Amino acid sequence: MADGYRWIVLAGGTLAQASFAAVSVGLPALAPALRSDYGLSLGETGVVLGAVGVGMLLTLLPWGLLADRVGERAVIAIGLIGAAAALAAAAETSTFAALTCVLALAGALGASVNGASGRAVMGWFGEEERGLALGIRQTSIPIGGAVAAASLPWLASAGGTRLAFFALAGACVAGAAVGAGLIRDAPPRPAVLDELTRGPLLDVRMWLLGTGSGLYLIAQTAITSFVVLFLHQHRGLSAHAAAAVLAAINLLGIGARIGVGRWSDRLHARIGPMREIGIALAAATALVAVLVDAPLAVLLPAVVACGVLGLAWNGLSFTAAAETAGAARSGEALGLQQTLLGIVVAGVPPAFAAIVEMSSWRAAFAAAAAGPVLGVITLRRVPEPTRGERIRGTSAIPPAAR
Repeated sequence: MADGYRWIVLAGGTLAQASFAAVSVGLPALAPALRSDYGLSLGETGVVLGAVGVGMLLTLLPWGLLADRVGERAVIAIGLIGAAAALAAAAETSTFAALTCVLALAGALGASVNGASGRAVMGWFGEEERGLALGIRQTSIPIGGAVAAASLPWLASAGGTRLAFFALAGACVAGAAVGAGLIRDAPPRPAVLDELTRGPLLDVRMWLLGTGSGLYLIAQTAITSFVVLFLHQHRGLSAHAAAAVLAAINLLGIGARIGVGRWSDRLHARIGPMREIGIALAAATALVAVLVDAPLAVLLPAVVACGVLGLAWNGLSFTAAAETAGAARSGEALGLQQTLLGIVVAGVPPAFAAIVEMSSWRAAFAAAAAGPVLGVITLRRVPEPTRGERIRGTSAIPPAAR
């Protein structure tokens, strides 16, 4: 049973995270409908799209600390049920202020699943396959985003944003049920002295890793949050066609995360592959800036490639953070890392929209390209997790039982 149960935990964690990812990264697919239904300016739309991230920013670390204390199942179930209630309330709003506040609340509650689901997977897999496992778990983000991008515009056409928000609430309820039903705590493993004396909050490596990853996220967020509006308003694609591009990015991102995770396992490295992807991401984002007014046959492949590169690296950062901290403190480590990333998720949409309004789409994408450049520079100061750290990240499951 133990031999196969780790894959059940992985499936449960992935599906639970995907249910909330439909909100946290799928909401941009609703951007044209939100502008129409609520009468929003581009700047106000950026604030709405960033509201979920603001809410997550406030609670990611507390949820991670709670998962370390009480386990993952309760944290995931309570948080996702709360997020579902907030999304149902969002369906009944009629003003910009009310919508923003309720979405921030949904983010604060739904953030429970981010660290808890990763912590569950971390504890059940050995270091020799953890990159692959956490890469698969991280596919939950593009899975949720792809489903949302494919379905939310159609739901909005059929019943307005009200129906779309109720559908997102239902997805979170389903995610809570899956998480509570399939995930169980890994067998305990005694913490080593270093885990007890130097937690993630006091480890400079964790801060550098989170900061460097956050700088990568500037380019990722610029594409995934604004590709629908950019293609719809600036290039004249229909809302459904523009959302299909976002769905394609997310679908290809699923394969990229799995492949990159497996690649890192074979290299026995996380940070080195991250730096290589960062260089490619910076170049791809700069290319999109150059091609904003190019023929669609030229622009769209560049946009998709940039989006896929933006999604490819996340699992490596997640794995490096968990391995560096060790299993006993992985909830805290992932909570800290996700908090640092949450600052970017909350801040980039309004900042990017402001650059577009004050200057142009080209200037906004060019500014976003600087993020991964600075991220690569920051990550040069982060050492790879040692083999001892990678091994200690696993709970006390005998190797034959993994």
